[in-house]
Amino acid sequence: MIERYTLPEMGELWTENYKLKTWLQVEIAVCEAQAELGYIPTQAVEEIKAKAKFDPDRVKEIEAEVRHDVIAFLTNVNEHVGDVGRYIHLGLTSSDMLDTALALQLVASVDVLLEPLEDLIHAIRYQAQQHRDTVQIGRSHGIHAEPISFGFKLAGWLAEVLRHRERLVRLRGQIAVGKISGAVGTYANVDPQVEAIACQKLGLEPDPASTQVISRDRHADFVQHLALLAASIERFAVEIRNLQRTDVLEVEEYFAKGQKGSSAMPHKRNPIRSERLSGMARILRGHAVAALENVALWHERDISHSSVERVILPDACIIAHFMVVEMADLVKNLLVYPENMKRNMNLYGGVVFSQRVLLALVEKGMSREDAYQIVQSNAHQAWNQPEGDFHRFICEDSRVSDRLTPEEIEACFDPKHHLKNLDRIYQRFGI
Repeated sequence: MIERYTLPEMGELWTENYKLKTWLQVEIAVCEAQAELGYIPTQAVEEIKAKAKFDPDRVKEIEAEVRHDVIAFLTNVNEHVGDVGRYIHLGLTSSDMLDTALALQLVASVDVLLEPLEDLIHAIRYQAQQHRDTVQIGRSHGIHAEPISFGFKLAGWLAEVLRHRERLVRLRGQIAVGKISGAVGTYANVDPQVEAIACQKLGLEPDPASTQVISRDRHADFVQHLALLAASIERFAVEIRNLQRTDVLEVEEYFAKGQKGSSAMPHKRNPIRSERLSGMARILRGHAVAALENVALWHERDISHSSVERVILPDACIIAHFMVVEMADLVKNLLVYPENMKRNMNLYGGVVFSQRVLLALVEKGMSREDAYQIVQSNAHQAWNQPEGDFHRFICEDSRVSDRLTPEEIEACFDPKHHLKNLDRIYQRFGI
């Protein structure tokens, strides 16, 4: 089995040095496969493994002359291994090595990304547990609707991130595909068994029908998964931004000692991290479009995808990783203000309990149309008025008090009614 390189940071996976390591990893795996099948001497492979190395600066120097990165790399490796270098890249085309090595980078990137995703899952679950019963107003169209709990809101985030974890695990298998099938993919100059053995050594599956390249639908799928993950993180970030608005202030990004929010206004505490995440999600969505454009290559291959991938694949992986790490820390240290949630929910005398009053009147025999008109008129009288008090207006409306007792009216304004079935949701996520 070829030694795997363990790297702790996403950025390292996309350095020039790491890329060339994966290139050498693939070439050695192919040599080992060739030797197992008797195509090249076993001793030659051992010598290659003992001597093979590269110098990134020397590779660049050679590339400046030959204008071909793979040839430059192979030339530099052969400078170290000598005569047995003739067995390296035997029967292969450049994309055999490039696409197979790229698969190793993408698989490693998924592995690295899954680690902070677990941190994000833990952070969301913890906050949801802490705020299972922290009552908050639910909003639709940006307008107060009915009570929820902050824990319930976070349970929705948790469900979404858990789906992303499942997607990334599946994606790992879908992208863990190599090809050692030669020019245009026909195996004319390389035994298909070489591909099978080499891919097995690398922890990959052979592409069942490659051309000269691995079809770029796989890579487009990879970037789209990252863009979708970024879209979810942006959803959470936008929610935090909205809830941190001065006139809402139900949650707030942690503001560190010594931190400053504005060069001009000392009072400012801005949601800069959430805003940053929203911006980064836009970049990833753009990369997803570029990855889709890469799918339509000419005939068995062209290299129009190559220049694009040199930018979007490292960028997409590094951005996605940063976003997950950032959101995990943001959620973990999020400042939550239950009293502000309670204050906002009870604006205008609790107009958000209008449906409860409506249903109570219907249960007492009033038609829905009449009940709706009575409740709406009281709610609109309270809405956005300095002295607006829906609760008082309802109590003073004889059309309501003639049918509902004071205790029944008070029950309509109890937010616990709206939380009574949330345990069913919490139990699904171990909250």
